[in-house]
Amino acid sequence: MVSNPVHGLPFLPGTSFTDPTKTAFHRSQTLGYRNGYAVARRPTVGIGGDRLQINQLSQAELDELANKRPVLTYGQPKQAPPADFIPAHVAFDKKVLKFDAYFQEDVPMSTEEHYRIRQVSIYYYLEDDSMSVVEPVVENSGIPQGKLIKRHRLTKNDRGDHYHWKDLNRGINITIYGKTFRIVDCDRFTQEFLESQGIELNPPEKMALDPYTELRKQPLRKYVTPSDFDQLKQFLTFDKQVLRFYAIWDDTDSMFGECRTYIIHYYLVDDTVEIREVHERNDGRDPFPLLMNRQHMPKILVENAKNFPQCVLEISDQEVLEWYTAKDFIVGKSLTILGRTFFIYDCDPFTRQYYKEKFGITDLPCIDVSKKEPPPIKQELPPYNGYGQVEDSAQNCFTLIPKAPKKDVIKMLVNDNKVLRYLAALESPIPEDKDRRFIFSYFLATDMISIFEPPVRNSGIIGGKYLGRTRVVKPNSLVDNPDYYGPGDFFIGAVIDVFGHRFVILDVDEYVLKYMESNAAQYSPEALSSVQNHVRKQVDPAPELEKSESIGSPCKQTKEDPGTKELEALIDTIQKQLKDYSCKDNIREAFQVYDKETSGYVDREKFFKICESFNIPVDDSLVKELIRICSHEEGKINYYNFVRAFSN
Repeated sequence: MVSNPVHGLPFLPGTSFTDPTKTAFHRSQTLGYRNGYAVARRPTVGIGGDRLQINQLSQAELDELANKRPVLTYGQPKQAPPADFIPAHVAFDKKVLKFDAYFQEDVPMSTEEHYRIRQVSIYYYLEDDSMSVVEPVVENSGIPQGKLIKRHRLTKNDRGDHYHWKDLNRGINITIYGKTFRIVDCDRFTQEFLESQGIELNPPEKMALDPYTELRKQPLRKYVTPSDFDQLKQFLTFDKQVLRFYAIWDDTDSMFGECRTYIIHYYLVDDTVEIREVHERNDGRDPFPLLMNRQHMPKILVENAKNFPQCVLEISDQEVLEWYTAKDFIVGKSLTILGRTFFIYDCDPFTRQYYKEKFGITDLPCIDVSKKEPPPIKQELPPYNGYGQVEDSAQNCFTLIPKAPKKDVIKMLVNDNKVLRYLAALESPIPEDKDRRFIFSYFLATDMISIFEPPVRNSGIIGGKYLGRTRVVKPNSLVDNPDYYGPGDFFIGAVIDVFGHRFVILDVDEYVLKYMESNAAQYSPEALSSVQNHVRKQVDPAPELEKSESIGSPCKQTKEDPGTKELEALIDTIQKQLKDYSCKDNIREAFQVYDKETSGYVDREKFFKICESFNIPVDDSLVKELIRICSHEEGKINYYNFVRAFSN
C-alpha cells in the first residue's frame, strides 16, 4: 500500500487530503512527436513533489519501437508519403561550372605571326543549363575581348540537342558556332560536382600559350655598332644639349660700320653651328632671327677648294681638311666664320660646366665689352624771343608736338573763384591820366592779373578792359627765369609795373584784408599793417573827408550824391535775396559783347534780352527798382551796377 509521505496516511478514499504546497493544477499533455511520428506520452504520477515513471522503457526499446513498421491484421498497407519536390532553379541557384579552354585563330595578313592562341573561360549554369564564353581582357592586345558568347543554351549537333554538363570534361574538344574549343582544366567546385555525379574526369592539360604574346615579353635586342665613331651614341648622349656663346662682330673700321652682338649655338648632337642675331629696340634693322643657318662649319679648306663655288654647292669632306669643333670655341678668343671675325666674350652656365668636365677648363672669363656711353649733353633752352609766355615757348624745345605746360590742379581747385581786387591809379606825366582809376583783379587759382578801367562820362577816355588775364613779369627779372607778381606784391602804396606802365595801389576790398590776415606768411608785416590801417580809416572816416572812391563803380561817386547810398543798399538787399544768381562774369561778358564802345551802357531792348537769356527775374520789385536807378535819359541802362547785384 502506498502511503502519503506528508501526512503518513494510506491512499484510501477518505484518508487523502489536498496538498497545500501544490501550485500547478493543469492536466499533463499525453500526445507528442518522435522522429516525425505521433506517439502517446506516458502519464506520470507525482508523489510529494517526485515524479514516478509508469511503464518506463529504455532508450533502445524506444528506438526499436520507433523504427518498427506496424503490421496491419486486415486491409491493404498505406503507401509512404512522397519526398518534398525541390525545383532545379532552387536547388542549383548560383551554382556555376567553370572550365578553362582555348581556341586557335588564323592570322593570314601578318608576317610576325601565322596563328593566334586565345584563352577563354567556359561557364555552365546548372540552374537552366545555359552556357557563356568569356575571354579575359589583355592590355594593348588590339583585339575586341570580353564576352565572346553571351549566356544561352548552346546546340551541339544539327538535331537541335543542347550541351549538358554530362558532355563536358577535361581534355576534350567542343565545337560552338564553328569554333573548336579545347577544354584543359576546371575549377575545384566543378571537379567535386562532376565526381559526385559519377563522372570520371580526365587529367588536366597545360594551357597553350600565344607565341606572339610570349615574343613581346622578351627584352629588346641591343645592337652594337662596330664602327670606330658611334653616331647613334652621340645622338642619344648629346640630344638637346647645346653650347651657347655670346660674341660680338666689330665692324667699326669700315664705313658706316658698327659693333653688333650675336649668339653662337654649337649643337653637340651633330657638331653643327648656328649664329643668331640679337635685335634691340629701334635698331632700324629687319627682324631676321638668323645670321647663319645651322650647318657644319669648315675651319681649314684644301688648297684646291679655294675656288669652290660655295654659294651654289654644299661643301663636303673632300674640300675640308678640318671642321670646327667644341674645343675651338673658347671665351676670350676670336674666330673667323665665313669671313667675319667674332670675338667670344661670355657663355652660359651649361657651357662652363661642359668645358670643365670635358676639357678641364675652369676659368672661363666674362669679358665686359660694353662701351661706356658719353655723358649726356645738357639741353639748353634758346633765348626767349618775347612771344607768349616763357613756359609755352619752352614746350617747343621739349617735344616735336608741343603740349600745354602742366598746371597745379590742386591749387586751382583750392583757389577756384577766389579773386583779390585792388583800386589803382596810373602814374603818368599827362594831366588827363591823373584822375583815371583802374581795378586790378588778381586770380589766386592761376596767378593771373586783369585790369579794368571803369568808364567815366564826359572824360574823353573810353573805359572797359585795359588788360586781359595774363601773368605779369616783374621789372629787371631774367628772361629765361622770369619772376611774376604774386599776392605779396600788392598792398597800399605799392607800385606795380605792367609792361612799362606804373600803377599805384590806392584801395582794396574787404576780402583782400581777410585773405591777408588768414595767409599772413605770404605778406610782409609792413604790407599787412598798411592794408589794416587803410581799412580802419575807411570804417571811421575823418570829418574833413569829402570824397570816397569805391571798387567796381563805373564812375566816381561824390558824397553829395543822394543816389549812392540808395543804390548800395538796394544792391545789398538783392544780393541777400537772390543768392543763386552768382554769375557775374558770364553776365558781364554778355553785356560787353553788345557794348562795343565799352561805355558801360547798353540799349533797353538788348538789356532785357540778355536778362531773359540768363533767367533774371526782371519782374521782381527790387530788380525793377534797380533797373530804374541804372537807367539813363537816352534810353540806355548802366549794366555795371546791375551786374554787382548778382555777385556774392
